[in-house]
Amino acid sequence: MLRAAEMQRHEVVVVGAGLAGQRAALAAIEAGRDVAVVSKLHPLRSHSGAAQGGINAALGKEDSVETHIYDTVKGSDYLGDQDAIEFFCREAGPTVVEMEHFGTIFSRAPDGSLARRAFGGAGFPRTIYAADRTGLALLQGIWERLGTEEFTLYEEWELVRLIVSEGRVQGIVALDRKRGSFEEVAAKSVVIATGPFGRVYGRTTNAHSCTGDGVAAAYYAGALLKDMEFVQFHPTALLETGILITEGARGEGGILKNALGERFMSKYAPRVLELASRDVVSRAIVTEVAEGRGFSGPYGGYVHLELMHLGREKIESRLQEIVDYSRIFAGIDPITQPIPVYPAQHYMMGGIGTDLRGATNLPGLFAAGEAACVSIHGANRLGGNSLLETLVFGKQAGIAAAEYAGSAPRPQVGASDLDAVEAPARAWSSRTDGEDPSTLRTELQQTMERYVGIYRNEADLLEGLKRVRAIKARFGRVRVADQSKVFNLNLTDAIEVGHLIELAEVIVLGAYARTESRGAHARTDYPKRDDEAWMRHTMARRTPEGPNLSYTPVTFTRWEPKERVY
Repeated sequence: MLRAAEMQRHEVVVVGAGLAGQRAALAAIEAGRDVAVVSKLHPLRSHSGAAQGGINAALGKEDSVETHIYDTVKGSDYLGDQDAIEFFCREAGPTVVEMEHFGTIFSRAPDGSLARRAFGGAGFPRTIYAADRTGLALLQGIWERLGTEEFTLYEEWELVRLIVSEGRVQGIVALDRKRGSFEEVAAKSVVIATGPFGRVYGRTTNAHSCTGDGVAAAYYAGALLKDMEFVQFHPTALLETGILITEGARGEGGILKNALGERFMSKYAPRVLELASRDVVSRAIVTEVAEGRGFSGPYGGYVHLELMHLGREKIESRLQEIVDYSRIFAGIDPITQPIPVYPAQHYMMGGIGTDLRGATNLPGLFAAGEAACVSIHGANRLGGNSLLETLVFGKQAGIAAAEYAGSAPRPQVGASDLDAVEAPARAWSSRTDGEDPSTLRTELQQTMERYVGIYRNEADLLEGLKRVRAIKARFGRVRVADQSKVFNLNLTDAIEVGHLIELAEVIVLGAYARTESRGAHARTDYPKRDDEAWMRHTMARRTPEGPNLSYTPVTFTRWEPKERVY
């Protein structure tokens, strides 16, 4: 059962209550630690619940772990670390079984086995699912299991800063949004599981809460960020709203058509068509529209995703949310009408650099889930691997954080840490004029959309970097006009915009520096993959002048790079 917050001092603090955070917390609790979970949302509203399509695991005699490993290496465009990928794929089967034991209700095949659907880039249908609500089903299952344990939940608390002293992380400073006060939480170890930062883009499938709080706090504290230039765009999002239309729709047999009625993926991936990897399908859609073969409308160009041929029973039983979203938000019935779709930002391959156990370069700091970069996804993530990542590496980070806390000294947290956070907030609120954070957010998102999208080039990236840095300078004059304490969304907006600006700068600079095309990073001025120069990870460290980039080698075990075709 949960207990009320009695004191703000714990052995392990997990920031983020999605799948990665909850799995980390459970592992640390089972290791005997006093654990607190800090979340800006109720745990069941975490962004993990938005994942629709499924979770990958090589179960059954027809599939193999080896094939899953190879598909993931290939999908990463050979930038994924192969030791991490091998560990990840071998843990997949036990992880899915464990989640079923926790109470997750997966869809079943007629023979009673776990149902599996095909996903892009996979050599075998290995994506296990719960209709098209897989993330929510997993989240409910682990929340029920976690609810049998004793821990402290700080709900509606937003991470602002990590406390670093004596060369190690010793706690956090967070905003208690219910009271409007900044609070310190001392900890022997901290796990960052705050999810993605997709709201750096305007058109995104990410929730409004996905502002990279943990990644930005880690970066500010001195943690290295890894491979931030690799941004995944999901091929199929509802045209007007950007709401995700799961890859499961194509896995069930959905097809893409242009305005000429052509099933155009035959030109880009003749063998697997719509089930090519996400970066391939996204570029294909953008190309079709750019070359005049897309549909046009008030919200821009688009293509059609057709499900009609699948029949009412299959669509309504396996793609329930897609039916609802299409009817409610697009005013169309996918049983009888095509769905208008266009790519939207969906996933960040980059994040806080970690090892297999979630450890960062900062002692006492661990990370897991989309906030982290192990790296298993490299330059492009395969659908169905993200939910698995949260659970596999959430567990590892929780175990490692618990072990570290077992020998770490008592954390020392002083008033100066709180002052360092409160001082800028007081300055924001005391100004009678200045920059509106919501305006800066919109301009940042428009800049990233325009200059750092699916296709990139030197001129655009330089202009994007110039604009992001101009917005960063203007943020120094940000103003919080709302003087209220309780749920001050103006203050929250300012904090989050500050995070997004820092992360945007890293993305753009990393993209500018990488003079090749690999996975989701497509440079029109450098259209080929350059293994000799760029088979390496980008590492970014924060400095007063901006990100300082360095590079580390990719880990190989068995698979040498070759051309990636589908």
